[in-house]
Amino acid sequence: MIAVLKAGTNDKQIENLSSWLRSQGLDVHISKGSDHTIIGLVGDTSKIDEDLLCGLEIVEAVKRISEPFKSANRKFHPDDSVIKVGNTSVGGLDFTIMAGPCSVESEDQVMEIAKAVKAAGATMLRGGAFKPRTSPYDFQGLKADGIELLLKAKSVTGLPVVTEIMNANHLPMFEDVDVIQVGARNMQNFELLKELGRTGKPVLLKRGLANTLKELLMSAEYIMAGGNGNVILCERGIRTFETYTRNTLDISAVPMLKELTHLPIIIDPSHATGVARLVKPMAMAAVAAGADGLMIEVHNDPAHALCDGPQSLTPDAFADVMKSVRRVLDAVKED
Repeated sequence: MIAVLKAGTNDKQIENLSSWLRSQGLDVHISKGSDHTIIGLVGDTSKIDEDLLCGLEIVEAVKRISEPFKSANRKFHPDDSVIKVGNTSVGGLDFTIMAGPCSVESEDQVMEIAKAVKAAGATMLRGGAFKPRTSPYDFQGLKADGIELLLKAKSVTGLPVVTEIMNANHLPMFEDVDVIQVGARNMQNFELLKELGRTGKPVLLKRGLANTLKELLMSAEYIMAGGNGNVILCERGIRTFETYTRNTLDISAVPMLKELTHLPIIIDPSHATGVARLVKPMAMAAVAAGADGLMIEVHNDPAHALCDGPQSLTPDAFADVMKSVRRVLDAVKED
């Protein structure tokens, strides 16, 4: 349930109403937009007399939300959320570029890539320290040492760090990580999501291989229900019958999610296609569709990468993609 307050309602009136609603056993979320303030109610709202609430002097309208996701719902929060990350942000007028290696392999490798992607225009450094692999015999990442190398690259370049978590027990290692990524395989690891909800850190939540948008938003709801509203959604392709690409990039997810939620949405064309030469056109399509950012894999020697070399761009190819992305961004702004 949401209560839309009339323009001109002051802070004291909002607090008085919020206190009464909390006394009814409800969680209260206040969203102040450009025109109206919205009070979102989570919990058993059946005890609330809708007519009584609507009859209050400061209340303009009362609406019930039929979707099971509440905090992530745009009705709850009409304005786009902007997630602050270090010296940059995700959402709103900013366009985010997360770039870096699929897997951190060595200090020289991550340093070279970090400097190159920053020079080309990246705003965050992505890199895998813990790597979930289909085969137990494949390289699983440098783990804690990988995080240390990412943080060292951050100290040199100033780029905030994005890296994936596999287990809630690893959270202490992520204390200095700027954005914690939840991979596709863990999108419905609800115990992990609950733990992340207790942190204040931004969380990059990837859509699962065969999950609906509703299921993605319900996973976001787990994090937000714990008190952490700093959630960034990521479309990284879903599994279909197509075999020419690694996955099928669901570009339609961007405008659909923009209707459903206030959370920012970025696109990962590297995992979506699995083919380096397809990253550029899919990145451009993502910008045109209204995405808030991109996550792109970059490696200084893709042919010898320990993980996902075929989908990784060289630094020069990444710089070329960035030029095309800027052109599309300019065209979208003009439109």
